[in-house]
Amino acid sequence: MIKEYDIVKSLKSLNDKVLKGCKGTVLIVYSDFPSTFEVEFVDEINETLDVLTVKGNDIIKIE
Repeated sequence: MIKEYDIVKSLKSLNDKVLKGCKGTVLIVYSDFPSTFEVEFVDEINETLDVLTVKGNDIIKIE
């Protein structure tokens, strides 16, 4: 189960900046929309790439 502040990884490329394997932090778990999350994705030096609304099948918890 993915919760707020969990570290996740994208399972596929989500746009031209957030590619497959990008790490991110879950900012919001939308309770009104099952398996929908707001995630801040970052690069290897932890600078923000993008903040996206994603479905649960787009990400996996890694830590």
